[in-house]
Amino acid sequence: MRGYYTPEQIRNAEAPLLDSLPNGVLMRRAAYGLAAVVAGELTVRTGGVVGRRVTILVGTGDNGGDGLWAGAFLRRRGVSVSALLLDPTRVHPEGLAALRSSGGRVVSRCGPADLVVDAIVGISGKGPLRPDAAAVVEQITAPIVAVDVPSGVDAETGAAPGPAVTAAVTVTFGARKPVHALAVPRCGRIELVDIGLELPAPAMTSFEPVDVGRIWPIPAATDDKYSQGVVGVLAGSDTFPGAALLCVGAAVAATSGMVRYVGTAGAEVVSHYPEVVSAPNLDAAGKVQAWVVGPGFGTDEESAEIVRRVLDTDLPVVVDADALTVLARNERWVAGRAAPTLLTPHAGEFARLTGSDPAPDRVGSVRDLAARWGVTVLLKGRATIVADADGTTFVSDAGGSAASTAGSGDVLSGILGALLASGMAPSTAAACGAKVHALAAARAAHGSDGEFAAPISASPLCESIRDAIRTVRSLTM
Repeated sequence: MRGYYTPEQIRNAEAPLLDSLPNGVLMRRAAYGLAAVVAGELTVRTGGVVGRRVTILVGTGDNGGDGLWAGAFLRRRGVSVSALLLDPTRVHPEGLAALRSSGGRVVSRCGPADLVVDAIVGISGKGPLRPDAAAVVEQITAPIVAVDVPSGVDAETGAAPGPAVTAAVTVTFGARKPVHALAVPRCGRIELVDIGLELPAPAMTSFEPVDVGRIWPIPAATDDKYSQGVVGVLAGSDTFPGAALLCVGAAVAATSGMVRYVGTAGAEVVSHYPEVVSAPNLDAAGKVQAWVVGPGFGTDEESAEIVRRVLDTDLPVVVDADALTVLARNERWVAGRAAPTLLTPHAGEFARLTGSDPAPDRVGSVRDLAARWGVTVLLKGRATIVADADGTTFVSDAGGSAASTAGSGDVLSGILGALLASGMAPSTAAACGAKVHALAAARAAHGSDGEFAAPISASPLCESIRDAIRTVRSLTM
């Protein structure tokens, strides 16, 4: 599991070290690690360190001090270092003195460089880059290494409300912050420098692939089809069978239990997946351990009544797509449910549920909805956010946008339903399902050799689920 910590948590963890260490030691410790990453990046990109050119964009306060001290360490390794002071009257004095004494130069403009270090704004910064800084950043063509967080990107929410840095690498100190999962395209590769912090429980966590592999439900010697979980799927129709096929296909691939389909697309479903048991309506469905309701389901009164009946059971329910639209008009149906309820909206569906867009603070918005309704919420996106009613939060970066295709959500809901039916807790199921879903999309897009990427649709994504599960399982062996 990988943890992410808020700026306040980091400042609180730094305070004892700042009190116990001689003045400036913690900053130099961080700067030494930053310099090592920059030197490594120079070597990879240019073949060496000595004689290479690095420009440091220096803001005020400690973030600028980190950059200046790193510049001094780089000078000792033979790098030509220039510092552009964005506010010379508020520069970190000890850092500037160290840079100058090492032979670094202060410049008035950002000239040619092999790498640029963004030390403009740290984790306490809010809002976009100021116009003078934005004008400088706009002219940069060299790769940028950001110090702790790309300037102009909020460290806690990952939002960039205006001009901001896009880094090739972000070097962070002590622990990862939420921005490093929520705004990966802005941060680039994350390099963590250990500075000796004693950390509390993280604000949010993410499952690594090996974590998912360890807990993915695999049949034991004593299992049968019922003990592994029976999931019921209410999706699609005879007129629009696609959602039913994608959702059912994903549920079939995700676990080794049993899938029951309920709806008017039964003939089409069984022709593709003969292992599925089909029923025309809820009364004929048979017993299940969890329900998935909503993909391609419709929002009319008949559909709404089925959603109400499913939510009136004491079984876990995944509510997706059209069922979310129905639920937006009937919030009371989930109020006080004792069984797990997992809502899986994208941003537009989230806005229908709550009346407001989840941005810019997606994590805060998801936590608020989960707490108010007493449910688990999975907000889809490049960075998928999962929150329980008690505030427990997971984040899963997809690593790309291969899954941004029609029907992808139907596949995800089928995976989640199968995991809930196996007995997995809803937030764990959501975090694990999102990770495997993203990996399946990547496998489908890149192929078995991983060399060439191509756009995909939801069908090959669904077909890659088993490969994705094999991959995460293989990491545990």
